[in-house]
Amino acid sequence: MTAAHPGPGRDTVEAIWRIESARLVAALARFTGDVGLAEDLAQDALVAALEQWPVSGVPPKPGGWLMTTAKNRAIDLFRRDGTHRRAVAALGRTTSEVTEPEIDPVGDDELRLLFAACHPELKREYRVALTLRCLAGLSTREIAGAFLVPDPVVGQRISRAKKTLRDKGIQLELPGEDELRTRLASVLEVIYLIFNEGYRATSGADWMRPELANDALRLARRTAALMPDVAEAQGLQALLELTQARAPARHDRQGAPVLLPDQDRSRWDRLLIRRGLDALNRAYRLGAAGPYVLQAAIAGCHATAATAVETDWARIAGLYDVLERVQPNPVVTLNRAMAHGHADGPLAGLAVLATLSDGALEDYAHRHAVEGELLAMAGRHEEARAAYTRAATHTGNEAERHLFTQRAARTPP
Repeated sequence: MTAAHPGPGRDTVEAIWRIESARLVAALARFTGDVGLAEDLAQDALVAALEQWPVSGVPPKPGGWLMTTAKNRAIDLFRRDGTHRRAVAALGRTTSEVTEPEIDPVGDDELRLLFAACHPELKREYRVALTLRCLAGLSTREIAGAFLVPDPVVGQRISRAKKTLRDKGIQLELPGEDELRTRLASVLEVIYLIFNEGYRATSGADWMRPELANDALRLARRTAALMPDVAEAQGLQALLELTQARAPARHDRQGAPVLLPDQDRSRWDRLLIRRGLDALNRAYRLGAAGPYVLQAAIAGCHATAATAVETDWARIAGLYDVLERVQPNPVVTLNRAMAHGHADGPLAGLAVLATLSDGALEDYAHRHAVEGELLAMAGRHEEARAAYTRAATHTGNEAERHLFTQRAARTPP
């Protein structure tokens, strides 16, 4: 008698969920017309998977299984509430079509939900919080960390966004051409934030969350294809391609973080670099450079430097000077300080850092990490050690905390 193979553990189920959740919520939102209900149904399907897969094993098409489970639950709710026929009529589908467990393989549902959630009826902060929650699957804590606001504030924004969409009867469909352009800035911002969380996780044990970075890159490519005559759409695609190209070298063989100056550039993805430079050239041909095009140009400087020593820091510093004028914010100033520290010496970088207003980014780990690096470059090791220690206390990411703690320990007396 053959022994039964044990089913997947919770970690395996949750890993599959992270891959499938965005497509699942987006498709359910189109099906139900209600983002809040779609999220609840997706969570119900996750609970069912956690209960059943450890016993029965992972199904051949886990995404389809989750969709079927969630849709069946939705149909039960529609029937119980007496709204099934009305929901089907609104979608222009038959009952048999509605129960078909298909997920759009190219992501149209996600793009539709992304543009719908960026509706002008919603305040900017509501749009961003809602899409980061539903499409990126970020927790309220992770979203709060991205915006440096308290967790309850994010929870309120998400709830109010769902309520506004529901109360105003806003359809979760791709808008017309003019409305697409009106919403594009919000859409690009959300994609950018999803990528940032994937490229450098704000919390947890993992240094990166590859599924989020890949989702954001795919959405950026689709948005750029949808808006081929908009420079910033091409610029965002270029920025994400060029940045993601470095991902294979951002950790060592043991999974520990490796920062840009220490990376093995032979491990960079040359195909992504070519795609990124092509997108950047398309953006240049379309006209004036906005924030994403400028950031892509900076990423291009890194991507085309054969070694860290050959990096054109003078050009990067100049691009950050322009970026700060176009999009002034403390994080840009922080990056500008590092660029000038490399281009003009650590004292110049510290002078830029000193322009931050009192208390700005005080709870932001990378503010202290940049200060630590500039102080170390200036030979002020005691102060550098203290700055790295502050950075370690302000990050919620375990791998990053270990990195900053190591840097503090390795700074010479």
